[in-house]
Amino acid sequence: MRIIEAKDYADMSRKAAGIIAAQVVLKPECVLGLATGSTPIGAYDRLVEMYEAGDLDFSGVSTANLDEYKGLDRENDQSYYYFMHKHLFDRINIDPVRTNVPNGMEPDSGKECRRYEELIESLGGVDLQLLGLGHNGHIGFNEPAEVFDKETHCVDLTESTIEANKRFFASVDDVPRQAYTMGIGTIMRARKILVVASGEDKAEIVAKAFYGDVTPAVPASILQMHPDVTVVADAAALSKIPR
Repeated sequence: MRIIEAKDYADMSRKAAGIIAAQVVLKPECVLGLATGSTPIGAYDRLVEMYEAGDLDFSGVSTANLDEYKGLDRENDQSYYYFMHKHLFDRINIDPVRTNVPNGMEPDSGKECRRYEELIESLGGVDLQLLGLGHNGHIGFNEPAEVFDKETHCVDLTESTIEANKRFFASVDDVPRQAYTMGIGTIMRARKILVVASGEDKAEIVAKAFYGDVTPAVPASILQMHPDVTVVADAAALSKIPR
C-alpha cells in the first residue's frame, strides 16, 4: 500500500486525477471503477480540465460504478446515475453505452446483483477502482458486518450512513434505506485500487482502516491485503496515522 500525502483537498484531487489519467493514457480501453460522494468531485473536475485541454481521450474507456440507491430512478437528482452524468460523463467524450451504474429501479435484488457481477466480468474486470472512505470504514455501501460480503449485493444502510447522507435530501425520511453495491470481493478483484480521503473528520478512520486490524467491522481494512493500493489523502486526513 502506498500512502501519498497531499497538502489539501485541491492537491489531493490533482494527485488522484493524475493517477486516473495515467491509467487512461497507458490503456485507452481501460475499465474504470468509479465512486460518488463529495470527495471524488475535485478529481472529476480535474479530469474534465485535462480532457478539455486535449490531454485525455475517454472514447475507449468503460466504467462500472460502485453502487446505487435502491428505489431511486435515474432522473432523481440524488441518484448516483444522475451524479455521475452531472460531474463527469456529460462533460467528457465517453460513450454513454460504456458507462454502467447498478439499476436502482430493479425490484428483484438477486436478479440485479447477478446482472451487475456478470457485466463486470464481461468487461474483463476493473483496471482501476476509485474509492472514497466512509466514517465507519465502509467502501461502496459495504457496511461494518460480521463477514466480508464477496459479490454485488443489496445492503440495508446503517443509521450512521443514513445520517451522513441526509444532507443531500429534503429530510432524513427521504434517504433510501437500501442500496445495491459491489461486494468486497468484487472490489478486491480490481487490478489497482485508488482511495481518496480528505478532512480531519476522516483522520480516525484512515488510521483504523489502514494501520489497524483487518476486520469486517472496518470494511476498508481489507484493502491492506490487496497487492496494488494507493491512498491519496490530505494532511488533515493523515493526521492520526503512525509516523
